[in-house]
Amino acid sequence: MSLVAVARRDGSQPMTAATAKLIFLLAAAASYVIRHPHQRRARKTPVRASVRDRQESMLVGIAAVGLGALPLVYVVSGFPRFADYPFAPAAGWLGTATFGLALWLLHRAHRDLGRNFSARLKLRESHALVTGGVYRRIRHPIYTAFWLYAVAQALLLPNWIAGPSGLAAFGVLFFCRVGREERMMIEAFGEDYRAYMARTRRIVPWLY
Repeated sequence: MSLVAVARRDGSQPMTAATAKLIFLLAAAASYVIRHPHQRRARKTPVRASVRDRQESMLVGIAAVGLGALPLVYVVSGFPRFADYPFAPAAGWLGTATFGLALWLLHRAHRDLGRNFSARLKLRESHALVTGGVYRRIRHPIYTAFWLYAVAQALLLPNWIAGPSGLAAFGVLFFCRVGREERMMIEAFGEDYRAYMARTRRIVPWLY
């Protein structure tokens, strides 16, 4: 099936499985465009402390498979077709809206974090504790953005493996990593970070 949706006679654009796949590809490309300049700039800033062990590498690899490799293989080739289920247009529209929110939050979080950003568990030289912008209510808005990304993936891709693989993979990364990240921040910022933790939530304002 072509990834290009066919317009209806009245000129409106239907939400089809092919359209949903195209939206997923565009959103994945947009997330790369958002993150790449920050990653490139971060490489130029010296590292003060980092966690580079087997667990961290495995977690990043798992997330890359679930959020990247599996859904991309499905979109391009249709594999694994045996896990397909009927596409629901309402799920496609909801997934599109969720992706829009995820990309907006990803952009804002990277902009607010500035030179303090790192895709891995690292603290940069002159690393500052950012508590403004989208960090005012939640400590990990980039994680929130990727949770939304994973939900959108599940809604847009009607396949029991490729769709929810992002939720499963990112869930493993998040729950195995967030505690380590916060311990690193406590070691770096002490009571300032403990006070920040006391007045914020991890990924959902006022809830968690």
